[in-house]
Amino acid sequence: MPIVSNPPPHIYTGCGFDRAAERRRDPSWLARAQAEPTSRVLLTFGLQILIGMEEDAPRLRLLSPTELPAELLVGATFLGCEQGRAIFAAEAAGPEPPVGRFVELRSVGTALPGREAGLAAYARGLAHWRLRHRHCGACGTANLFDQGGHAATCPACGNQTFPRTDPAVIVLVTRGARCLLGRSARFPAGMYSTLAGFVEPGESLEETLVREVGEEAGIRIQNPRYRSSQPWPFPQSLMLGFRAEALDERLRIDPEELEDARWFSRDELCEPERRPVRLPNPDSIARFLIDEWLAEAP
Repeated sequence: MPIVSNPPPHIYTGCGFDRAAERRRDPSWLARAQAEPTSRVLLTFGLQILIGMEEDAPRLRLLSPTELPAELLVGATFLGCEQGRAIFAAEAAGPEPPVGRFVELRSVGTALPGREAGLAAYARGLAHWRLRHRHCGACGTANLFDQGGHAATCPACGNQTFPRTDPAVIVLVTRGARCLLGRSARFPAGMYSTLAGFVEPGESLEETLVREVGEEAGIRIQNPRYRSSQPWPFPQSLMLGFRAEALDERLRIDPEELEDARWFSRDELCEPERRPVRLPNPDSIARFLIDEWLAEAP
């Protein structure tokens, strides 16, 4: 029986510590915590995260504030508390960290312990938001970040911006012992995956499923069933995983959305060495949806 990759709770889900949201509005407490030697800081550079130098077993490298220049901690983002100590994320001044190395999270996500992968995803998501909201969207003035780095306030017009998460549906469409997988031009060579798309304003999740599958592959679906969700900080989505049944098999592919789409049988996909295509990476909810269906084979 195939192994189900990335079962719930999925990689990047949760950190297992207290986000301590009430502390975000306490600047005195935050200042003391930033100076406390027992606090920990996760350095980021752009959207990369700091890990140790171990090649075979990567781990997040969390530093004490005493190991970093004081100016680096000005405006650091408060992530939460764990075992009585505060944890922050701060942007490094350059690509050469004092210890360890900066890497893309997805390159190490499956190798990190679940708690560390979740913490890194949390920090990366906030870093992406902050990098793209340096200026007010209403008047263009430089924003001031407050509430522990979780709010951007315009000093000119008072407009406030908060970290955003874009809901997206992702669905494995099946018909009997076959499933529908599609290929986007941006995918790695040979990879096919489940269909997905963003929820539009005024749209339910079920409506999004019907619209996206219809737009991309021309397939009508029924009986959508929610399976699980996964935070996806690449850059700022929440993936809502579903299974649905196709009412027909005739594909009408939108070439602007997909390069190709095909029906695959369980027999084709069950044995990794015999698969005609590459499946999504094992850190994704797409891979879970496919593996879960494959494991249901009688």
